[in-house]
Amino acid sequence: MELSNEMGDRISGNIGKEAASIRPAIDRHWVAEAMRCLHAIRVAAAPTPLFSLTLTGYEDSPILIKDETCHPSGSLKHRLAHSLFEYGLCNGWIGPNTLIVEASSGSTAISEAWFAKALNLPFVAVVPASTSPAKIRAIREAGGRVELACTDSDMCDVARFLAQSEGGYFIDQFTHAAHASDWRGPGSIAQEICDQVALLDYAQPAWIVTGIGTGGTCTAFARHFRYRPGFADSKLCVVDPEGSALFEAYCTGDRHVSGRSNTIVEGIGNAKVRPGFKPEVIDHMVALNDSVIVATTRWLHRTFGLCYGPSTGAHVAGALMMAQSMRRKGEKGCVVALAGDAGDRYAETIYRDAWLEQRGINLDGWINIPSRLAEISLP
Repeated sequence: MELSNEMGDRISGNIGKEAASIRPAIDRHWVAEAMRCLHAIRVAAAPTPLFSLTLTGYEDSPILIKDETCHPSGSLKHRLAHSLFEYGLCNGWIGPNTLIVEASSGSTAISEAWFAKALNLPFVAVVPASTSPAKIRAIREAGGRVELACTDSDMCDVARFLAQSEGGYFIDQFTHAAHASDWRGPGSIAQEICDQVALLDYAQPAWIVTGIGTGGTCTAFARHFRYRPGFADSKLCVVDPEGSALFEAYCTGDRHVSGRSNTIVEGIGNAKVRPGFKPEVIDHMVALNDSVIVATTRWLHRTFGLCYGPSTGAHVAGALMMAQSMRRKGEKGCVVALAGDAGDRYAETIYRDAWLEQRGINLDGWINIPSRLAEISLP
């Protein structure tokens, strides 16, 4: 039976409709080239070093440092920036002329500026006005533009508005990090550490100690340990600066709590609970005041010649506390602390006595850090 053209048109109209996308098409061949570039960067990357701090009395619970400052963009956030660009490209949000906009305390923006330059994309970072001058210079040196957010504004809101007004893409580490970060693959930081720990004759790390900026890194560790059946005894400890909303949210379960933005310890902690914070996968959380964190950072420099940023001091302080707790319980195993970024980014801030004094940071009595931290009891 043949249908007339008119009847066929009526039937076709009842089947469905066609519509062109309201969004401009992104050149898929450009996306393919961009992904080739990102894949090549990943393949060329060597594992970052893992080494032990030489500490008397910690032979059964050694502190290992995972030095993420060796990445081309200088910090742990190099991994996150790589993942966020892949995530944006694969979701159709980034094209050949897309303006990339981010809200960051500095290190993520430096790494994202580095990747934006590699992909020949424009980049603008919205950073707090208190961000260290060295970080602002590093963003600009990587080809990025910097916009300062005043202290009473939410930098994410500022970045979102800027992206909308300039037709850009807000890459939004705080929303996307926990989804974008690689936690299964062989290139993930969790897999890398587990492989390196095995070479040191430890079956698995007893604890990984890190802070929370976006939540991407700590969530990647927690998921990886659950994903691999042989790592059920590996646990995650998160260190938070006092005053941050995250520690209170962890203790109370209330995601609506608010805290204060930290102008001393950049990169970890937050005034509000962001989407990437997943307290259900954290095994233990510690809140430390700014003096403890800065004192530990400078102790690493003074004692071992290791010049890192304050987030690393927080991680090492937490690692020492976890190792001391293990010793009291008679437990053995290594504790891994992440070194997030290098101290040269803070030469004008936490490594200057006058700067600390102006902000009321008192380091008196904080000479022997392990002994002082032993006074802070952990279960």
